[in-house]
Amino acid sequence: MSSVPERSEVDEEYTWDLESIYATDDDWEAAYEAVAERVDELATYEGQVTDDAETLRDVLELRDEIMREVSTVAAYARMRRDEDTTNQQYQALTARSQSLAADAQSAASFIDPEIQELTREEFDAMVDEVPALETYDHYVDDVLRMKPHTRSAEVEELLADLSEVTGATGEVYNMLANADMEFPTVEDPDGEDVEITQSNFVNLLKRPDREFRRTVHEEYYDEWSAMRNTVASAYKNSVKADVKTARARNYDTAREAALDGPNVPVDVYDTLVETVHDNIDKLHRHAELKERALGTDDLQMWDVYMPLTGDEGPDLEYDQATEYVVESLAPLGEEYQSRVAEGLESNWVDVYENEGKQAGAYSGGTYDTQPFILMNYQDDISSMYTLAHELGHSMHSELTKEEQPFVYSSYEIFVAEVASTVNEALLTSHLLETVDDPEFKKHVLNEFLERVRSTLYRQTLFAEFEHETHRLEEEGEPLTADRLDDLYRGLKEDYYEPAVVDDRIAREWMRIPHFYRAFYVYQYATGISAALAIVDNVLPDGAGGDRNADAAADYLEFLRRGSREYPLELLRIAGVDMSSSGPIDRALETYGQRLEEMEALMK
Repeated sequence: MSSVPERSEVDEEYTWDLESIYATDDDWEAAYEAVAERVDELATYEGQVTDDAETLRDVLELRDEIMREVSTVAAYARMRRDEDTTNQQYQALTARSQSLAADAQSAASFIDPEIQELTREEFDAMVDEVPALETYDHYVDDVLRMKPHTRSAEVEELLADLSEVTGATGEVYNMLANADMEFPTVEDPDGEDVEITQSNFVNLLKRPDREFRRTVHEEYYDEWSAMRNTVASAYKNSVKADVKTARARNYDTAREAALDGPNVPVDVYDTLVETVHDNIDKLHRHAELKERALGTDDLQMWDVYMPLTGDEGPDLEYDQATEYVVESLAPLGEEYQSRVAEGLESNWVDVYENEGKQAGAYSGGTYDTQPFILMNYQDDISSMYTLAHELGHSMHSELTKEEQPFVYSSYEIFVAEVASTVNEALLTSHLLETVDDPEFKKHVLNEFLERVRSTLYRQTLFAEFEHETHRLEEEGEPLTADRLDDLYRGLKEDYYEPAVVDDRIAREWMRIPHFYRAFYVYQYATGISAALAIVDNVLPDGAGGDRNADAAADYLEFLRRGSREYPLELLRIAGVDMSSSGPIDRALETYGQRLEEMEALMK
């Protein structure tokens, strides 16, 4: 019987060190109470924010102090909950911290509207009077930029108060998917029972026995089908919340509102979709190659995750994976590499799956803590790449908080996904150059191809789905479960033309948690495009060639800048122009070249 261990059965060596934040829950409670009391201090400044330069400095510094404390309180609660999402105590702590965060945002909501009463010239004069305000120059520039979409202090406070409610559908979905849903246990070809989970589902679809894969596919999606109307209702209301919030802020569309936050033109979104469609033939070629490799007459949806190598791939224990990852980061310099190694020895990572643990992976932590990485490591190459990915996020945060004040520490997702994917690309180059085993190299190539397929193509498919669902809502079209199935099926048929698109995969939209954070996923696709361009700059002669130290230094400077500039400006520091299709075309050209390499190896 293949079973998932209880949390208490996992060796502490492979768990994260949340005690480094608060030694006990009582300490968390004391921190919560202390910052909850401070939130009310902000109200004393309402109506006075721009009275003089000193007052402006004081209120901004007070707000940052409070938000720093709130973020740490909230992070601890959420990570404790994610260790076991069925734990009622930590569900309650998370709910309280979310309410506290909403209260803090509400209490500070008057600040931006009052700053928007300033002109740029008036702010510059304040900086001359109180030089400490220079720190907030880019922040104020961003606030003034958003003036057409900022409402009165009263309305801003209401919107802040409602944020907990408008985001509730995502929380409901999370609890349904990770705590309440129970997926079937199926028998594998060896006669052993295997429990399907959110974390191991994709891995089970990489098993060599095709009938077993079909069973996993059908059982998993049939369980989702039983929740079809519930999930459709949750997603419909999530879309409605996006649309209504955007209209409240004087935007024509929810997409425009989402992209305007980080100051990314909607043209970047459209260019991504258009460029991917111009290169859709490469994805079709990948699917056809997979069909030939599997020796089937038709490529079914339960075959899509199957490696081109025809088997599950080598077992790769966590300790060996960490060694490969650390070695691969040498082109970024000794300091970067050694800090990653030290972090891995310092309980940054919560490694293995346990009962009730949050599915997937993420990099967490705050401005005042060490990084924390949640994983569900599965002893395979894919998990090693996930580790490299999350370490990219963690190091981005580490370098940012060393160089930037708190106000610029929470960089935009548009640039965050670059840092993570640079690490993945460096890992690929390192492994192809240094590992002698040709079969291992095939698996590395397969991993690269699968990550481009799932990150650039698949996330762009998701981006199209999100754009269309929000457009339908904005035009008054009902988002029923049937309508969502039909829309998703059509996109699957376009992207995976050589494959058979069955009824169950038409419901795949139900299992994507990112849809509850609208217009988020396209940044994975732009991120991998930018990352591959950066690695080409750092390793201009490919794997095994000399590194370009200047390009590596430019990239590290990009990481250190946090959010002190807008995303497109930051990426130009790293030598990439994402306002054009160039990086996307370049990434897809590399994908095509890797496909040729794989075809040659398979022959």
